[in-house]
Amino acid sequence: MLDPDVILVVGPRGSGKTEIFRVLTDANLLEAVAREAGSRRLPPAERMEWVKGFPLGRGGFDAAGLRRFVDGCSDEVQAVQDLWFAYLVRLLSNQIQTRYELEDLLAAPAGAAARVHAAWRAAGDAPLLALDSLDENLERDDRYVFVAYDELDTLGGADWDAMAAGVRGLVAFWSAYARRWRRIRPKIFLRTDLFERFAVSGGADLAKLAASRVELTWSDRQLYTMLLRRIANTSDRLAEYVSGVRSSVAWREDTALGRLPALTRWTYARPVIERMLGPYMGSNKKKGMSYRWPLAHVRDGRDRAVPRPLVRLFEEAARIEGDSPNAVGGMRILAPVSLRKAIDRVSSEHVAHALDEWKWLDVFNGELDGLLVPAERREVEERLEECGNWDPKPPFDDERDILDYSVEVGILRQRSDGRIDASDLFLYGLGLKRRGGVRKR
Repeated sequence: MLDPDVILVVGPRGSGKTEIFRVLTDANLLEAVAREAGSRRLPPAERMEWVKGFPLGRGGFDAAGLRRFVDGCSDEVQAVQDLWFAYLVRLLSNQIQTRYELEDLLAAPAGAAARVHAAWRAAGDAPLLALDSLDENLERDDRYVFVAYDELDTLGGADWDAMAAGVRGLVAFWSAYARRWRRIRPKIFLRTDLFERFAVSGGADLAKLAASRVELTWSDRQLYTMLLRRIANTSDRLAEYVSGVRSSVAWREDTALGRLPALTRWTYARPVIERMLGPYMGSNKKKGMSYRWPLAHVRDGRDRAVPRPLVRLFEEAARIEGDSPNAVGGMRILAPVSLRKAIDRVSSEHVAHALDEWKWLDVFNGELDGLLVPAERREVEERLEECGNWDPKPPFDDERDILDYSVEVGILRQRSDGRIDASDLFLYGLGLKRRGGVRKR
């Protein structure tokens, strides 16, 4: 991902795109990341500068401004492509040496997208020549400027069409200029479902960038490595607890990143998890093996697991355990029942946080409240048909398309027999109920 030639960073919601974006734009953390990257094609930290290309705050346009701008364009992709060019010049203006022909572009109010675009067009060749010159200077000084774009799903607010136009325009812009500039390098963090949709509808522009993309996925080994690291860096006592068990986990310390475990296989975490919970999620293995249970219950409808729900599962289980009058004793620190209860809270939080990206999910949630799953697909569609007014609107008008999209992004799951189901990560948060489910005690 840190390779200068990698432009697209693709991952599902919660896979760490925004956290990586935060780390890379923090000079202190970037130095630690550069050190950990080792022999990968990453320039030394002192020769890199990371800047935010989006979101820009008061230095950029807002969703309503983008919508107005797009509505007034005959060729929206080309116009939005040019708009991204204009804001890139403004973003890097403090490093541009010759600025006299760019005065109107730099002086235009940041929130007035149409005025910024008009000033960019009036500047003629000056914006291109300015960035060409900057790229030459960076190459001469052996430096890089990385421009990172994150939270692109918020481009249009609740307006899917405006967001789509913004993403297509950004991709078209960098498809045209990524090969021209060698030291001004973009990193576009894009949600998987947006990438998959625009890989089809975005045409050749996205195909050019897709060849040099990386995808953020988390294996079971990486998830347990992350979890053990989080626990070990919480306190010295917990560090001693998780590292003291006899296992194949190797530990080391880094001055900036703290205690770091290394697992060559995900099953190497088993002794630590069993020390915390015991071997089973009940009286015997029929209730489930404790080291398998957490990962199995934080997956979405596409069988993907990401860090935040796993961490929250253990945090919430610890809170429940701390409030319990019958807390476990001895070497165990969590009762399996605490973990089982915690998954409902994690599900509620996960759905609530998902509203930031899928604002229509609140209406979707209300229409499906109380539904028993697995359910026949037609029954789910009929529920969605009853919603006369989506506010905000989902990206599609037809309830069948809405349902298909919900399956596509992992909110729901379609079984091999065609029935609609939900993983535990979304079940409780959506108000769904499992047929024949076991009551928690």
